[in-house]
Amino acid sequence: MEESIKMKKHVKTVAVIQIVRSSLWLMVAIASFIGLSIAFGVVEEELPHRILKILLVTVPTFLGVLAILGLTAGIALLTFKAWGRIMTLIVCIMGCLMIPIGTLIGVYSIWVLLQDETVKLFENQTAPQII
Repeated sequence: MEESIKMKKHVKTVAVIQIVRSSLWLMVAIASFIGLSIAFGVVEEELPHRILKILLVTVPTFLGVLAILGLTAGIALLTFKAWGRIMTLIVCIMGCLMIPIGTLIGVYSIWVLLQDETVKLFENQTAPQII
């Protein structure tokens, strides 16, 4: 029983870390969009203009999608949704590529979410019934 309480605290810690990290990534996505938009408006040469056009679409979109997935996963984790655990695992595995902080957060989160006690916490949640 005490192990279950400890794992609940770990899960909530992972959820809060995920929400904070994803919020920061969302701000970075917005800032990159603004910065690239300004650069796109200033540059007049054709080749840099084309490159900035591609970056203007891809960088903020990638960061924004990753941030929204992370926010969704973190909120679902706070409410102990089974799909939130899986989604958080996926986001944390991708986050491990962001060395060194993303790797530390990812390894801790993966460790927490793969523990037997944590899996039991999420198995106790009932899935919505489709009628």
